Amino acid sequence: MPNIYSQISANRNGTWLLMALFIILITGAAAAFAFGLGFGWEIIPFALIISGFIALISYYFSDSVVLSVSQAHEVKEDENPDLYHIVENLCIGDGLPMPKVYIIDDTAPNAFATGRDPKHASVVVTKGLLQKLDRLELEGVIGHELSHVKNYDIRLMAVVAVLVGLVALMADWFFRFTWYGAGMRRSNRDRGQGGIGVILLIIGVIMMIVAPIAAQFINLAISRKREYLADADGALLTRYPEGLARALEKISADTEPLEVANKATAHLYIVNPLKDHSSWLNRLFDTHPPIEKRIAALRAM
Repeated sequence: MPNIYSQISANRNGTWLLMALFIILITGAAAAFAFGLGFGWEIIPFALIISGFIALISYYFSDSVVLSVSQAHEVKEDENPDLYHIVENLCIGDGLPMPKVYIIDDTAPNAFATGRDPKHASVVVTKGLLQKLDRLELEGVIGHELSHVKNYDIRLMAVVAVLVGLVALMADWFFRFTWYGAGMRRSNRDRGQGGIGVILLIIGVIMMIVAPIAAQFINLAISRKREYLADADGALLTRYPEGLARALEKISADTEPLEVANKATAHLYIVNPLKDHSSWLNRLFDTHPPIEKRIAALRAM
């Protein structure tokens, strides 16, 4: 059975593996598509450099983007000593560096963690979470988020989210370029590649259709698994699983939507913040496991 160290190692290695796979996927799709449109193989180094550069940018700056989009503002110890000391005490108990603490001015209760490693991490809670949970419940939520930090989930999920978005953006750009038809005409007229060019173009289009879907399912599988693990690790950290179980009940029962959340950041939160999107299709693509199963697992500990 894997222990905490093997889990951390798997997340570290998984981050680099996913980055490499996405770079290969993007480069391969771009090359097949471009070659079908009449460009030569010289496009491959260009596509490789661009995709690699964007992957590195996502690694170092994805947390800043998430914090900005979420309209979170940093708080110091003297501004909210109770919250600060809860985070500090749990970090001491788990041997973690003190992360930065942020608050979102929204009365919907929720929380998430972000960053690339424990030394560059941030824990974010909403004002509603502070208002609607008692101390033991709040400790359960913070313990859950610190488990994401300790296990390097924050790095893995941030990189996946950015690269999934990149694939979707490239797919949209390729489709627009195809419908304009300029590249196709150049391929048939200047290169004379005929059937080969068309076949490569079709391969590129198929790859760009399948890639965002496959990437999203990877994101879903990783997110759901990590939520269960963070629940368990957080409960062990606080030594009170009931606190987190009650917190999950309150957060999921709250009907107020979180205004700053969107589909790009929803997977980061402890509970899906998009409460007004409850169709069967959205449940299929939900990055969180069913809340009832999470609560049952906690109460069975």
